[in-house]
Amino acid sequence: MTESVLDYMTRLGRAARQASRVIGRASAAQKNRALHAAADALDAAREELTAANEQDLAAGRANGLEPALLDRLALTPARIDGMITGLRQVAALPDPVGAIRDMSYRPSGIQVGKMRVPLGVIGIIYESRPNVTIDAASLCLKSGNATILRGGSEAIHSNRAVARCIQRGLAAADLPAAVVQVVETTDREAVGALISMPEYVDVIVPRGGRGLIERISRDARVPVIKHLDGICHVYVAEHAELDKAQRIALNAKTYRYGICGAMETLLVDQRVAAAFLPSMAEALLAKGVELRGCERTQALIDVLPASEQDWHTEYLAPILSIRVVEGLEQAIEHINHYGSHHTDAIVTEHQGQARQFMTEVDSASVMLNAPTCFADGFEYGLGAEIGISTDKLHARGPVGLEGLTCEKYVVVGDGQLRGQEPC
Repeated sequence: MTESVLDYMTRLGRAARQASRVIGRASAAQKNRALHAAADALDAAREELTAANEQDLAAGRANGLEPALLDRLALTPARIDGMITGLRQVAALPDPVGAIRDMSYRPSGIQVGKMRVPLGVIGIIYESRPNVTIDAASLCLKSGNATILRGGSEAIHSNRAVARCIQRGLAAADLPAAVVQVVETTDREAVGALISMPEYVDVIVPRGGRGLIERISRDARVPVIKHLDGICHVYVAEHAELDKAQRIALNAKTYRYGICGAMETLLVDQRVAAAFLPSMAEALLAKGVELRGCERTQALIDVLPASEQDWHTEYLAPILSIRVVEGLEQAIEHINHYGSHHTDAIVTEHQGQARQFMTEVDSASVMLNAPTCFADGFEYGLGAEIGISTDKLHARGPVGLEGLTCEKYVVVGDGQLRGQEPC
């Protein structure tokens, strides 16, 4: 009798729950041994990885996959190097599990503090990039979590090959294979099952396009760590150094167009717009960026008219919307209304205005005199990230090892009884 998708996913979930208890109590040394062994296995399996990836690339080309998606799918030698380096970097990070903080004596004589513990089982749903398999597996493993990875069907052979290397690493460290499981079926029903198993899965992390994340957010019966869009802003304020502002804005837009931290809207204070925008536009146009602007912007530089929809759009492309604003209050109002609460920056030398901006802008990351493309777990010193969260509960911003754990209270006593005064 053929196993149904639901039965298959239930079997994975049950195995993950059992494995989570083993990895949750594993020592840092044991987890690091698994990570280093997985890195060695990747290095030894380069030909295997390349052959599996070529199967996916050939299928992608035959199915008319766009060049940008084919590029994301490719496991080049440099990307394999990056995966190996990433595993070793995660191994070098401090282990957050078991750390106790804020221990203090209470009037009763007991001590109360908080211990950092794994979340349990993390389901990760992602598209295209097989290197995400390594990122996700390594962070979950190091933070003491079991994980179920459901990659896109377009990368199925690559993900299986990567998973085999991870399994070799787990075996070398005497950890169960179910600590990291890659969903073998490409049936879409597997996603529906994964997000509907709260008895086996504690958290879902979706990484992909808006359609995927909206579906997961709508249908999941398991808590979700997510962000929908990266509609990021740079506000050039009245007291900005304009040369510095131009360098920051150019980097924020053109470092990489397809990342969620790329600037999509440039806001410019009306007091400096005439001095700033002509040279800024020239620099952006030289990079091939299409400019769309409000009426005030159109009066200063040659741009296409910006529509209401433009302020709501994450382009992920060489397109930028520009708005001239009356001042700080209007800039903050625009960001909080049109933004996606991801990452927003102000360029100014006025500390009072900088503090107001950083206090009142309701985003996961706010920046002063720095481009929004710095919104990245590695740049924040997290070593790596599982994604960037715009949620307000649990994790917010880049989610690294600590974001894949939570805290529980620990209480230490010496025979005290409630209602009795301490001796």
